[in-house]
Amino acid sequence: VLDHFFTPGGDLYFVSDRSGWWNLYRAGREQLQHHMDGLDAEVAQVEAVFPREAEFAGPLWRFRGPSFRVQPDGTILCSMYDPREGVPQLGLADPRNGQFLALTLPVSALVGLSVAEAGDAVWGTFLSGSAKDPSRVVLASAPDFQALLAAPPAAWAPIQKACSLPIDEGYLAVPQPIQFPTANERKAWAIVYPPTNKDFRAPDGDLPPLLVKIHGGPTSAASTAYNLQIQYWTSRGFTVADVNYGGSTGYGREYRERLKGEWGIVDVEDCTHIAAYLASTGQVDANQLCIDGGSAGGYTTLACLAFKDVFKAGASHYGVSDLGALAADTHKFESRYLDSLIGAYPAEKDKYDQRSPINSIDSIRCPLVFFQGTEDKIVPQSQAEMMFNEMRTKGLETALVLFEGEQHGFRQAQNIQRSLDGEYQFYAKVFGWKVPIDADIVKMGSSVTY
Repeated sequence: VLDHFFTPGGDLYFVSDRSGWWNLYRAGREQLQHHMDGLDAEVAQVEAVFPREAEFAGPLWRFRGPSFRVQPDGTILCSMYDPREGVPQLGLADPRNGQFLALTLPVSALVGLSVAEAGDAVWGTFLSGSAKDPSRVVLASAPDFQALLAAPPAAWAPIQKACSLPIDEGYLAVPQPIQFPTANERKAWAIVYPPTNKDFRAPDGDLPPLLVKIHGGPTSAASTAYNLQIQYWTSRGFTVADVNYGGSTGYGREYRERLKGEWGIVDVEDCTHIAAYLASTGQVDANQLCIDGGSAGGYTTLACLAFKDVFKAGASHYGVSDLGALAADTHKFESRYLDSLIGAYPAEKDKYDQRSPINSIDSIRCPLVFFQGTEDKIVPQSQAEMMFNEMRTKGLETALVLFEGEQHGFRQAQNIQRSLDGEYQFYAKVFGWKVPIDADIVKMGSSVTY
């Protein structure tokens, strides 16, 4: 059970995944009274008010406000995410007729619409945005809730923008959510972005390189929201697959629980299968399959390269390579996180050792670049240096880029730019491309510090 809301009449509305999806439920006042009086549990059963194979809330560990609000007329102001659509919707659900009146503006995240009544008007504000439109907080007013939801886009005034840099839509790829076959006869999800640049066209018959991107968490999720770091790659000729591997949120309970005890297995299978799928269906060049990720996504990147032979190059951004060290010395909020993802530590230390890429460096066969902050307390610099030195000793193409003063995640704009350009430059050196990057950010076989 996630959120709850009591109506003035005493009914309780809440979100539960008892159906396998985070859906909305209602327990009437009489049902609640029976339950509190200790009567037959059957009498106190709740009802699904708007059943869907969709999510009406996000995980509680993500900071957010209420996910829904019940209106006086019985309709429900809520967020809804249908994986088949790939984008969240914000609107008014009507349990009486099963209809959902969606907001006219695109929504960039599964967050609630904040509303307030003032005089004869209803005011609303929420986070708007799309794959081609940066997130922004917008504000509008209308005579009632229905009119507010039906208000045209021009009625919503932006009061704060996440990005004011104008970019021609001819450089912005449109994401496509897809399902693809993975291990154990299952299906997994990814968001695929095609190469997009209005100024260039690849020669006929040429297939694009692929960059598989791995989100962090690991129980977070990739979205179709405006993301210039993805558009960086698509505007340079890459197809990008942003993978929501098993364990990601937004796809129901069964999908979310796939990663229980299976981190380093399910995510690796899904991320290698998406690359194989796109290559086998003729959408990308099978000889130019790349993978990258940061933090937990960096771990999956390293695990894919250590335990599978699919990718031709990879980049680890402050990636976890030693799971035992992470379990022994992580921050309080995630102190027992790995117990559910792998197993109890140290009782099941053997699993941690087996799934740690740092213990399987000899299995890595393709070029790999490391980007690492020198002040990282979660993934120490020494882990990246150990893997880099071992790969260099083996004669594999590798490089290490250290950012002085950076911690777990790069914050300085110049270092974010260097990590993007450096990764692109690394792939260019591996595959023999000519790219317009003046500075030699990455030095093959060497460690450099900025």
